[in-house]
Amino acid sequence: MGKTGSRAQAEKRTEGLAIKDLGESGGPQAAAPSFYGRRKGRPLTAHRVTLTDTLLPAMQVALPREGALTPAAIFRHAPEACWLEIGFGGGEHLAAQAAANPAAGMIGSEPFVNGVASLLAHIDTQGLRNVRIFPDDARLLLDKLPDASIARCFVLFPDPWPKKRHARRRFIGPENLPRLARVMQPGAQLRLATDDPGLQQWFAEQMAGKDADAFTPAPGSYAGLLPARPDDWPATRYEQKAVRQGRAPAYYMFVRR
Repeated sequence: MGKTGSRAQAEKRTEGLAIKDLGESGGPQAAAPSFYGRRKGRPLTAHRVTLTDTLLPAMQVALPREGALTPAAIFRHAPEACWLEIGFGGGEHLAAQAAANPAAGMIGSEPFVNGVASLLAHIDTQGLRNVRIFPDDARLLLDKLPDASIARCFVLFPDPWPKKRHARRRFIGPENLPRLARVMQPGAQLRLATDDPGLQQWFAEQMAGKDADAFTPAPGSYAGLLPARPDDWPATRYEQKAVRQGRAPAYYMFVRR
């Protein structure tokens, strides 16, 4: 049997979560940088279609056409600090951090529709109100954030882009490290994680390079590499899968100078 009309229409809307939907006045945004990766996977369950249709509008971050986006202003109650997770995957980590840190405003960026729907399910189940979602390329969001507006940033298990010709697509690199440095407050933590050996080497090289001059390894780390995942760093579903398959995650922490 085919989908009902309402579900088919709702799923059609989830497929269109793109730059054109993020402006405050409904028109298209400025030309976006090239994006690589999937926007949508398997069809969403009926419940997640409903959440995307009803809950996401209240949680979604709209980029202003002009000027900067004030992070604290997008929350109903001004948070003590704003934290940002780039590429939150299924949302397990972001939801856990939001629940454990209710005074912080959590902003998550994720272009994968299924990941957005997964986070919405966590928000709905746990009754989280200190989360906001930008369902698109994080670079668009970073370019609209004011200087020194983010108190903590997470980039956990990003796509390793293992082929040499694709290395420039890796998020941590010359294009985005200055972006992160600009929006992060002095003393803010940058937390990274990966289970891919090639990306581990890439992190080490990039964070020791000139583009990462604004960051210094966190105390207790070895050039940023932590001996273990800290207690206040919840595991992600992807991380747990990697461990079951015999891949050892590596955890990094750097501090904005």
